[in-house]
Amino acid sequence: MNVKTILAAKKRTLGGDIIDIEPAANLAAAVKLLAAHRIGALLIRGAGGRPAGILSERDIVRAVAEHGTGALELSVEQIMTREVETCGEDETVAGIMERMTAGKFRHMPVLSDGNLIGLISIGDVVKQRLQDIEHETEAMRDYIRSA
Repeated sequence: MNVKTILAAKKRTLGGDIIDIEPAANLAAAVKLLAAHRIGALLIRGAGGRPAGILSERDIVRAVAEHGTGALELSVEQIMTREVETCGEDETVAGIMERMTAGKFRHMPVLSDGNLIGLISIGDVVKQRLQDIEHETEAMRDYIRSA
């Protein structure tokens, strides 16, 4: 299976909206947005809608550890991760899982022809992989029963 499958499943269940925030917004606003949507990262869009950065729960924890509660007044742009790994919709679930594990990140924007079309999380990837394994197991059972 591939990333396109994950995005299609997300669109069916969640509407597939990409939650983003302006770089000038403060961290307090970002925290409220994360909590309201019950998500772990926000995308920061740059010129042409391309990802300029990503703000994750880990980024927020690091900012609070370094600046205390004053971090909540800092801009998202000051805290966000600027080096954003992206993927294409035709990449395999196994390949994405490897990249996320090796890079130690949990969210990845998905691009098609340079345009942002989605955001996937490690949870989405693991869920898809488990479904793939379940289907493979059922196919093997059917094969054994018919042999």
